[in-house]
Amino acid sequence: MLLLIVALFALFLVLGQPVAFALMLAAIPVFVLSGTMPPTVAIQKMVSATQSFPLLAVPFFILAGNLMNVTGVTERLVTFSRLLTGRLAGGLAQVSILLSFMMGGISGSAVADASMESRLLGPSMIDEGFGPPMTAAILAFGSIITATIPPSIGLILFGFINEVSIGRLFLAGVIPGILLTVMLMGTTWLIARRSGHVPMLDVRPERGALWASFKDSVWALMFPVVLIVGFRFGIFTATEAGAFLVFYALLIGVLVYRELTVAKLIEAMTESLNDLGMIMLLIMMAGVLGYAITLERAPQQITAFVTTLTENRWAILMLIVAVLVVSGMFLEGAANILLVTPIVMPVLTNAGFDPIHMGILIVLLINLGGLTPPVGVIMFTVCGILNVKTGAYTRAALPFFVALAVFFILLALVPALSTALPRAVM
Repeated sequence: MLLLIVALFALFLVLGQPVAFALMLAAIPVFVLSGTMPPTVAIQKMVSATQSFPLLAVPFFILAGNLMNVTGVTERLVTFSRLLTGRLAGGLAQVSILLSFMMGGISGSAVADASMESRLLGPSMIDEGFGPPMTAAILAFGSIITATIPPSIGLILFGFINEVSIGRLFLAGVIPGILLTVMLMGTTWLIARRSGHVPMLDVRPERGALWASFKDSVWALMFPVVLIVGFRFGIFTATEAGAFLVFYALLIGVLVYRELTVAKLIEAMTESLNDLGMIMLLIMMAGVLGYAITLERAPQQITAFVTTLTENRWAILMLIVAVLVVSGMFLEGAANILLVTPIVMPVLTNAGFDPIHMGILIVLLINLGGLTPPVGVIMFTVCGILNVKTGAYTRAALPFFVALAVFFILLALVPALSTALPRAVM
């Protein structure tokens, strides 16, 4: 039965069905052919998948991010990023990566960040001489930084579905996020130097201008800080933090920047409903398929199969990494987290790996799939906006794939990169 479920799921994806529908349709044989499971159970599982207090954090963080995006925050962060990176070779390319780091505390979504920056900075980067393929590669790879900086939607979903502390996951993503930002900026600097790009600013920015830009952006930069402080001192849970940040974003838009109009509020709420509808439909359908997979004892079977191949914990990790990279090429990130991680996490924990360490590694690996053919969502988003062919994008992205490979090796072999901060703070 398990093989039939996998085959049906793959078939429906090939036929072009939306992922949520493919998840539901693949689970039908369990409820129809088993003879012991009434179809009404599927409806119950769809409903119960949404009945979770931690899951309330998702709509709150999505709304908070969209509110910040319509209140002038992005423009202020671009200005601040220009001043910080203007003397580095690469100009706007460096700005885009640093902006992704800052926007990670606001949007929480790699696809949203890639889409926003492609429209905001893409044309200017092309005019600066990077060319459409390289511009697309820089913007796409920079966007996955948002997967590590709180409030990452991927980390919330991972924590919810695998019963791992969301607060600890948020803390665990900070150091890897900083390291990934530095590595991507270094790779961009090398590319820019080899291509003959000159710095955007000839002289060091004046302290007064830098300080003024920082003060103008500080309300947005406080987003992840507020989250970390709140979790450390027990002020709020992940769900309560989301509600607080919505209130925080409203105050900034109305009282500080004074750019939040009724029209912009409606726009933010509309975008949030669209995003949330997609995510919740995936969660509901993944709940049904997840229950069907559990009935078929898939985690136990996969664990037994992997341990028959090898009992070396690092070999097991490499097998799981390969599975996640391949699945990330075909599934959207949220669906991948909801469908694949409940299967592979028991294998990894049985092998002795820390769930927090694995959470950061897995969420980033799944986002890596969004950067690669044939069905990379981030890749198609950026290439579609900038009108770039995927083949040209892939060739331009080779240096960044190398940088990410080094980053993932470091992250896997040095657990302290992701576990030190949660242990020290919490």
